[in-house]
Amino acid sequence: MATKPVPPRPVPRLYLATSEVDDPSALMASLPGLLAGADVAAVLLRLKPTDQRTMISRIKALAPAIQGGGAALLLDGHVELVARAGADGAHLTGIEAMAEALPSLKPDRIAGVGGLSTRHDSMAAGEAGADYVLFGEPDAQGSRPAAEAIAERLGWWAELFEPPCIGYAASLQEAREFAAAGADFVLVGDFIWADRRGAAAALADAEQTVIQAHAAMSGKVRAEQG
Repeated sequence: MATKPVPPRPVPRLYLATSEVDDPSALMASLPGLLAGADVAAVLLRLKPTDQRTMISRIKALAPAIQGGGAALLLDGHVELVARAGADGAHLTGIEAMAEALPSLKPDRIAGVGGLSTRHDSMAAGEAGADYVLFGEPDAQGSRPAAEAIAERLGWWAELFEPPCIGYAASLQEAREFAAAGADFVLVGDFIWADRRGAAAALADAEQTVIQAHAAMSGKVRAEQG
C-alpha cells in the first residue's frame, strides 16, 4: 500500500523581537519600512521597565505602525497592560506565568509561551491552551541550548502537535536551521538590529534564508516520498 504523501508545510514566517524600548520614536520611524519589506507575522515588544502609564503610552505610540503593517503586537510579559494598551497578546516565560495569564488573555488575545526546558513542559503548555511554544530563547543568565538541540525540539513538536512552534534564532545560520527543522515561525531580534547594513537589509536576508531553507526541506521530503 502506498504511503499517503505528507502535505507541504507552509513557509515559516518571521517573528520580530524589538530591542528594549525606552524612547519609541526611532522604532516608530523604522517599523513601516521594515514590515513592508519582509513577511513579519508578529512583533514582540520588549519594554524598558518604568511606570505603567508610560509603558502604555509607548505601546499605543507603536501599535499603529505594527498593526497597520499587518503584524500582531505582542508584549514581552506585562499581561496587565495588554487590553489597556490595545495589544494583541503577550509572550510569557514558563508554565506558571502562562497559567496565571490565560484567564485575562483568552479567548480574545494571543498567549504565547517560552522558557520550556523539557518536553513535558512543552506538552503541558500546549494542553493548557498556549497559542504557540517558543524554543531556544536565553534564560535569565543568558545561556541557551545548542542550535542542534533547538532544531531537534522543533522537529519533534512540528511532527506531533498542532499549536505552532517558534525557533529563537540568534543568527542567520540558526534561522536557516530552524526553518529546515520544521518551525512554523522564526523569531529574529538582536542580530537584526545589530547589523551594520541596517535592520531592513538584515530582515530581508532573514526572510530569504527562511524561504530557501523551507524550499530545500520540501524538496528533500518530496524526494523521500518518491
